[in-house]
Amino acid sequence: MPAPAVILFDGVCNLCNSSVQWIIDHDPNHQFRFASLQTSAAQSVLAAANYDQPIPDSVVLIDEAGVHTRSTAAIRIARRLGFPWNILALTLPIPSKLRDAIYNWIARNRYKWFGKTETCRIPVPELAARFLDSKQN
Repeated sequence: MPAPAVILFDGVCNLCNSSVQWIIDHDPNHQFRFASLQTSAAQSVLAAANYDQPIPDSVVLIDEAGVHTRSTAAIRIARRLGFPWNILALTLPIPSKLRDAIYNWIARNRYKWFGKTETCRIPVPELAARFLDSKQN
């Protein structure tokens, strides 16, 4: 099994929060840790990974191979979840410019389509250990 990976996400985005919950539900081996992009925990993880660019407006996966954003992050997350989700890895050979164009279109419309909250959600106690920015850790 790969080493634990970190997923950074937009903590005020309803689509992003729902996606994190979906990943948790499909990750029985607890191979992912999470942090909202709006937190100092996310900044620390990015700094530790030597990511010196502005914080992206994207899902971010940090794993043993480095920092991945946008569609590449989403595909690599699915690949780690196993069958049938890992089938999405077959799309990795598609040029990232094309994949990211679709990703960016969804990202640009995510608040309009799915809404947003004013604050980041606090995880329930049984999930708090999986969130790097949880005050319950």
